[in-house]
Amino acid sequence: MQSSPQEKPINDVMIHPVYNRLSILAEHPEGELEYLGDALGRDCVVVKFVDGWIRLHDGDGSRNEDWFGWGAAVLAPFDSVVESVHHNPVANEPGHHSGGKAGSVIFRQDGGVRVLYGHVDGIEVKLGDAVVAGQRIAKVGNNGYSWYPHIHVGAWKVDTPLQIRFDLRALGRLQSEDPDRYYDSQSQPRVDP
Repeated sequence: MQSSPQEKPINDVMIHPVYNRLSILAEHPEGELEYLGDALGRDCVVVKFVDGWIRLHDGDGSRNEDWFGWGAAVLAPFDSVVESVHHNPVANEPGHHSGGKAGSVIFRQDGGVRVLYGHVDGIEVKLGDAVVAGQRIAKVGNNGYSWYPHIHVGAWKVDTPLQIRFDLRALGRLQSEDPDRYYDSQSQPRVDP
């Protein structure tokens, strides 16, 4: 399907993977969340292969500790400066949320591109800190308007939301450092002949 002549192309930004683990993405398409930074956002959820299937959690997932991403390291999106930090100490139980502003960090890159990470916990950076792509900055939380442990990512420049792309070369390097990170201890990677 082609865009109509009046539609502007969507600009994008490439960022470092949010985790050093396998993850899946839930998209927020244009129009779903209207506020800046979320108009083209993504929710990143850590997963593992268990018995040949991608799983989000052990058991029924009713506890944060059941989720493979709970407390996982969250990595900086690019070389940037920390522009904003909001701590939210409330941990929602999966399936419920407390509302309110999520724990968050906003990063500002030279040139004005900003990336927001939401639902973070254990934030390790402060306002004005310089960070490098892939640096650990927080842990996966479950706070604000979140129903399960994950990280929401939004990006924008001035007042234009940006589509988020992940640096797959960096992801490949992370995977090659520890390929077992992607599999449950009971599962073996499948290799087709």
